[in-house]
Amino acid sequence: MSLLLACDVGADEAASWRAALAAALPGERLVESKDAADDIEVAIVANPRPGALAGLPRLRLIQSLWAGVDRLLADPTLPAGVPIVRMVDPAMSAAMAETALWAVLALHRGFFRYARLQREGRWAPHGQRRADEQVVAVLGLGQMGRGTALRLAAQGYRVRGWSTRPTAIEGIETHAGAAALDALLACADIVLNLLPLTPATRGLFDAARLARMKPGASLVNLARGAHVVEADLLTALDTGRLRHAVLDVFQTEPLPAGHAFWSHPRVTVLPHAAAQTDPRSAARVVAANLQAWRAGRPLANLVDRQRGY
Repeated sequence: MSLLLACDVGADEAASWRAALAAALPGERLVESKDAADDIEVAIVANPRPGALAGLPRLRLIQSLWAGVDRLLADPTLPAGVPIVRMVDPAMSAAMAETALWAVLALHRGFFRYARLQREGRWAPHGQRRADEQVVAVLGLGQMGRGTALRLAAQGYRVRGWSTRPTAIEGIETHAGAAALDALLACADIVLNLLPLTPATRGLFDAARLARMKPGASLVNLARGAHVVEADLLTALDTGRLRHAVLDVFQTEPLPAGHAFWSHPRVTVLPHAAAQTDPRSAARVVAANLQAWRAGRPLANLVDRQRGY
């Protein structure tokens, strides 16, 4: 049996994955072409090109190296009926919580404003609010959302979680459903988006929903660019409806030169770097999943194709 590695990433990143997987899967035959398609039973993928998994008659398992599988599921040639496992990497979850904490702290304390004042050569300290006076809404309570919510709560923030279905997290007030989302947005000082991209969440932050946010609130999007209607967000920022936006993901990546986000005084741009998968820890996750699959044990983090994650 062969394991197909299908990655549409840069050469350096691909080399890192090959090395990490080879170390975590000693004795396995890892291939990067479909020349011996009849021998391939498992595909390990990272942003595979459309059609990369077509024509594999013995394919029995697809292991994603990425947490998001929206692009994978959008491939019309994706083999039907083959289980898909998404990556839940503890190191990636920790990194996401770190970035979220940095963004929330910087917004709460006005550090982005101080950065602008420095460029202008102005000394203008402003008042300081306590963390427990800031309501932070965490949208999406999967592995990364849970860890982020708990990390923020540990720093004293008033964290409120939201998900499409009821989810319980000890010590965190959680909500579910469309009506609850609107109510939460109306009271949150900072909205942190960690939702999966599905047909229901695509374009979630459009003009109507941005208008439901608390006046002067800030948006942090660390999930997918397609969650936000960029023109509507720019309008909300220009009119002062929203105070600031921290954006790690965009409709088009890399963010095109000349895009309004690059120079907007109320936008902080990150190059899709909030939480990168660590090949070393992720390769160990792949090895554990492969071992469970071969032993006939239930697989963790199976993707529901209908729900989109």
